[in-house]
Amino acid sequence: MLGGDHDATMLEWAFRNRRTGRITIGQMPNVALGLFLVASLARWWLRPSGGFGRALNVVTISALVVWAADEVVRGVNPWRRFLGGSVLTWTVVRLAVR
Repeated sequence: MLGGDHDATMLEWAFRNRRTGRITIGQMPNVALGLFLVASLARWWLRPSGGFGRALNVVTISALVVWAADEVVRGVNPWRRFLGGSVLTWTVVRLAVR
């Protein structure tokens, strides 16, 4: 439940873009995230096997890790850094339990 000014200040802190001053929750995909999305769609649609399938998996995971690490380091607000850190952690854990 929102409790007034403190909650509004917390939301401002979490979502305010430190560069533009605007609220930023999501942005247009950068190259790494775009590559992840294209490779994921190709993997889903083509369901490749063998060397091509493995190569597509490497591209997909690598692009996601690059995007997530970039968000952790250069995210425009705490929300973006948290999102990047969460995706990076999830990806590493998934790879570790394979």
